[in-house]
Amino acid sequence: MSKPLSILCIASFFKGENFMIAAKKNGAIVYLVTSKKLEDKNWPKEYIDEIFYVQQDEKNNWKMEDVISGLSYVMRNKKIDRIVSLDDFDVEKGALIREHFRIPGMGQTTARYFRDKLAMRVKAHDSGIAVPAFTGLFHDAAIKEFTEKVSAPWLVKPRSEASATGIKKINNEAELWEHLYQLGDKRHEFLLEQFKPGDVFHIDALSEDGKVVFIRSSQYVNPPFDVAHGGGIFRSAICEFNGKDDKNLQRMTNKVMKAFGMQYSASHTEVIKCHDDGNYYFLETSCRVGGAHLSDMVEASSGLNLWEEWAKLEIAVAKGEKYQLPPVSDTYAGIIVSLSKDKFPNYDSYQDAEIWWKMKDMEYHIGLIVKCENRNRILELLDNYARRIYAETHAVAPAPDKPKH
Repeated sequence: MSKPLSILCIASFFKGENFMIAAKKNGAIVYLVTSKKLEDKNWPKEYIDEIFYVQQDEKNNWKMEDVISGLSYVMRNKKIDRIVSLDDFDVEKGALIREHFRIPGMGQTTARYFRDKLAMRVKAHDSGIAVPAFTGLFHDAAIKEFTEKVSAPWLVKPRSEASATGIKKINNEAELWEHLYQLGDKRHEFLLEQFKPGDVFHIDALSEDGKVVFIRSSQYVNPPFDVAHGGGIFRSAICEFNGKDDKNLQRMTNKVMKAFGMQYSASHTEVIKCHDDGNYYFLETSCRVGGAHLSDMVEASSGLNLWEEWAKLEIAVAKGEKYQLPPVSDTYAGIIVSLSKDKFPNYDSYQDAEIWWKMKDMEYHIGLIVKCENRNRILELLDNYARRIYAETHAVAPAPDKPKH
């Protein structure tokens, strides 16, 4: 009888519970490495064989030499077959561990394309994929040349943060140089990019054997940057199936996954459709399930729980078996999430038949997912709920410069 597969999950944030549950239910041994400060979180411990805690520094960073040293002792009597990074911030950790212990999977070079926004843009541009004009922030003359060729406004973006964290909109050259001065010796950790107003889309997918086997396109009703920096309400809705946007987004996602060397994983990709020229431009991607409960919206639309399917995919690949994608439905869905002034918002007045999910696991947040066969009805409901939330319970918090656990 063959030994069960063992998966080491890395999570510096509290997430991925469904992945670990599904992995265990599918016969895997599940280990978790997480931050000591997350010890009291509600991890699904009955589905985790052992948890290893890492002491983080004041900036929530791990000392990877200590992690590797600790794992070297663990692996003297515990075999680890696969490493899975459950969040953007863990991708580089997972790649480093794989390479050190020669465990199959994404190495550090490929991982850069799914973590470092500058590496993404360079690779996409070199592969013939449209991206907004950009430059690194290493050489003053190159920055000056960029500002002379590309008109403001621009965005200064962190190369390795998630979502809209740390992005600064710049309106002129003087403002740019002042901001770069403020960044000091951290300047190299950022990039400069042309600001292209447009509709922002996200594409959630699963890949196996270098091919995309599941894909779902959605449009942010409010772009994440506007929500984070303007105090808006987060909304997204599934695109019209087989419409122009859907077809173009699927085409670009396939190109990105191929160019970046994706073999097998979940992925979350973002693309902007520029208002000025109507063209689609690649923004960023990641080898993970989308956050902000977008995976729940995808489940409402498709019937697939991406965390669970990702676990099944990892196990199938490790065993040399073919991953079997379950039946997929095509139903329209949308999500709305907002900060709330109430610790536990009252949902009694939200009783529409289309409501599929209500957010009740986060204090000071209100959120709903709706699903039905009519996309216009989804957009109508999201607009209606946004007006009501603004009037009744909406709250605003400053955009964080850095992510917090």
